Amino acid sequence: MDRKLIFLDIDGTLVCAMQAPSEYVKQAVRGARANGHKVFLCTGRNMPIIGNEILEIGFDGVIASAGSHVETEGKVLFDSLLPEETIQECLRVFHEHGMYCRIETPEGIYTDPQMEDLLRGAKPDPANSELIRMQREIEAGIRIQPYERYPGNGAYKICFTSTDLESVEQTKKDLGGRFTYAVHSYADSSTCFNGEIIPKGIDKGRGIEMICGYYGAKLSDTIAFGDSMNDYEMMRTAGISVAMGNACKELKRIADVICGNVWEDGIYYEFRRMRLA
Repeated sequence: MDRKLIFLDIDGTLVCAMQAPSEYVKQAVRGARANGHKVFLCTGRNMPIIGNEILEIGFDGVIASAGSHVETEGKVLFDSLLPEETIQECLRVFHEHGMYCRIETPEGIYTDPQMEDLLRGAKPDPANSELIRMQREIEAGIRIQPYERYPGNGAYKICFTSTDLESVEQTKKDLGGRFTYAVHSYADSSTCFNGEIIPKGIDKGRGIEMICGYYGAKLSDTIAFGDSMNDYEMMRTAGISVAMGNACKELKRIADVICGNVWEDGIYYEFRRMRLA
């Protein structure tokens, strides 16, 4: 049996937003590793909010913050913070266009106070696992700190929310040359549009390449599972790309395989179908 390197997004893929992993998912991951495959988290979350209930499943490594932090076997292969000067420039541009921001750092998450109010009233598209997760964080009382407590030492990435798409497009005039925009799914009736900016050259796909380089593996031996637009480069890089049944339509268009929904334990049944576990 060929040994594979398997990369799993978290929200909308491994788990429903802010829920604990199912016993089926745990069985799939542990079974694949017992069969000699290596399994990695590949998430937009920063390390402080991945959660022990997920890490305790057991993984061979983590690609976090959409590729800005890569580690395996306890070794950090890559860690890249945006300098504070760049963070402040991005915040200025977004704020000038009436948008609210969420800054993700090694210490935690810091947000504009208006962002929480906008999130509370939003009605997300079912495929927008990122917005749903942020809403569930608020409901669960997870500690997201106000911007005034942001230590100002740089950050991995900036997420944004806006009440209109035109504002998002306007910011690309200043930032689009240096950042890739991942705008998440939205319904026709949406009043809240959300996404994130990722430095060009740093993404989940590049993280997969680093992991492959560390193990001397070929990209053709990788399998990636995802559901949202910050998984796009990961899916394009992997040897086999699997979109969840609940994934956004843009991701399904480029996927090699479409499996079941996250709430139907799609990973478990696809692992079984591929004879990984």
